[in-house]
Amino acid sequence: SVLTVACEQTEVLLFDPISSKHIKTLSEAHEDCVNNIRFLDNRLFATCSDDTTIALWDLRKLNTKVCTLHGHTSWVKNIEYDTNTRLLVTSGFDGNVIIWDTNRCTEDGCPHKKFFHTRFLMRMRLTPDCSKMLISTSSGYLLILHDLDLNKSLEVGSYPILRARRTTSSSDITSSGSSSGSSGPRAVGSPCHQNDSGPLSEKHLSRSSQREGGSPRNSLEVLTPEVPGERDRGNCITSLQLHPKGWATLLRCSSNTDDQEWTCVYEFQEGAPVRPVSPRCSLRLTHCIEEANVGRGYIKELCFSPDGRMISSPHGFGIRLLGFDAHCSELVDCLPKEASPLKEIRSLYSHNDVVLTTKFSPTHCQIASGCLSGRVSLYQPKF
Repeated sequence: SVLTVACEQTEVLLFDPISSKHIKTLSEAHEDCVNNIRFLDNRLFATCSDDTTIALWDLRKLNTKVCTLHGHTSWVKNIEYDTNTRLLVTSGFDGNVIIWDTNRCTEDGCPHKKFFHTRFLMRMRLTPDCSKMLISTSSGYLLILHDLDLNKSLEVGSYPILRARRTTSSSDITSSGSSSGSSGPRAVGSPCHQNDSGPLSEKHLSRSSQREGGSPRNSLEVLTPEVPGERDRGNCITSLQLHPKGWATLLRCSSNTDDQEWTCVYEFQEGAPVRPVSPRCSLRLTHCIEEANVGRGYIKELCFSPDGRMISSPHGFGIRLLGFDAHCSELVDCLPKEASPLKEIRSLYSHNDVVLTTKFSPTHCQIASGCLSGRVSLYQPKF
């Protein structure tokens, strides 16, 4: 019922998405750029900012914040929410993932603890059932925490490491309570593409740490996702989204030289490796498409439709609606044996600057997009 827009220069805009009427501007929502907005329920939402804070807001009383959360030491880029435990999960360029207990929220904030830390952190997401946490890095790694337990991990100081298809330097990943420093990514306009060195040796990998019937709680898998045309070149995972039914993850990747970008879909493959000696790999590339790399250095946030049948992807001065086939079939009904191109269903262009973000309405046949110059467009596509 409300479209919220995170803006540069401290603002949050609120619109009625049906009438396109401007409802309110929170002109000083933060002291720096607003990066992300997450609704916790029908009235409460959270915003995060480059001012290192998270703010909670109530739609019924927008003149003041419910509270401000302090805990990050650098730009905060992501907000996730576990509706079952009412735990807020945030991540930032300080490399930290922090858990906030909104059950005990006061005007002074919420109790919080550091849950995870990794260098070059870009984006963090929870699967819809909150069984996994995915973290992407500017050095091309994708980290997956399996069988997620946000409460339990506040207490522990280590994560069982699963055998990965490709492994990363052990010095780049530290668990809760670590004092290891972070060399965070640069600004969004020029993400750091530094490659980590040195594989994680065999003695650091847990070969028999799995519980009967699955992985141990909060076990860590480290992957280097396959990106077309990037096998011999590093890449940065700039955008990370999850299929609404938890079947797949959606990545936007850019090359180290910023001359190529790709939108890629990876299916989740559950279970242990077929052979004990074979590398574990929970993701398989199923679909991909090359993107127009307009606005180099800027991150373009893409998304799934509420039913998971389409992808809305920023493309130059507009967006492309992409499907797994020409009929917008379910992913599970058109899984290819080898990676196949995503099908372009429709292109929509109404901006005069580079589109940076797009979002489907969860309740209406409507898509919103926002561009670098600040314009927001609403579409009701007809097929």
